[in-house]
Amino acid sequence: MKRFSWQGIFSLLMFVFMYLPIMVLGFYSFNQSAYSANWQGFTLEWYRKLISDELILAALKNSLIVALSAVVISAVLGTLMAVGLARYRFLGKGLYRGIAYLPLIIPDIAIAVSTLVFLAAFTITPSIWTIVAAHIVFCLAYVGLVVSSRLTNLNPHLEEAALDLGATPLQAFIKVLLPQLMPGIVAGCLLAFILSLDDFLIASFTAGSGANTLPMEIFSRIRTGVKPDINALSVILITVSAIVALVAELIRAKAGNRQK
Repeated sequence: MKRFSWQGIFSLLMFVFMYLPIMVLGFYSFNQSAYSANWQGFTLEWYRKLISDELILAALKNSLIVALSAVVISAVLGTLMAVGLARYRFLGKGLYRGIAYLPLIIPDIAIAVSTLVFLAAFTITPSIWTIVAAHIVFCLAYVGLVVSSRLTNLNPHLEEAALDLGATPLQAFIKVLLPQLMPGIVAGCLLAFILSLDDFLIASFTAGSGANTLPMEIFSRIRTGVKPDINALSVILITVSAIVALVAELIRAKAGNRQK
């Protein structure tokens, strides 16, 4: 009982340490005062201002273009990569697997600098599409990892049965394997979407003129101090990220229960 009490206290302190700053941020996003940390009354003015802020809306549009483009491409390539690594044997497979999942452990600053050097070496002008290309690098690894974990729980004999019944390899993949992988693909895509939407470091190194993403716009504004409109925007981003992450986890858990 005593041990359980200490575990409960430790867990409570951990959650307070993690989420108290977010609660404070959300609290002051409803503060009437634009510059004072003192509470001066409840207001939704800062949320209404976000809707009419053209710079924020333009940055949000760029972030969505980057995230959706990177996720769609990563979904296709990541799924094919995971299936190829799980189903086929070829020379250098272990080395390829290590390189494919390397972006998961490489610091973002290393990816950002290496991408910038690559763009400079080939005289490629930075733009919103260079951000997309850079985001595909790490989104591909996350999608591939989630799909690979889903593949380990599937019955490979179902594909063999489809082939024995006259299906071509492509038909077996589309009609048998792909529907089973879909929960993992969706969960991986949702995770990659949030990571891409929230990225600042890689985007700031690879963005061209006029290609600001939402995190870059936020960073440029907080240099003169954090105002309630940025608090409000942060609350919205945190809420959206939490919802998407929760949906991804529910899809993954539901798929795992079905498999059992």
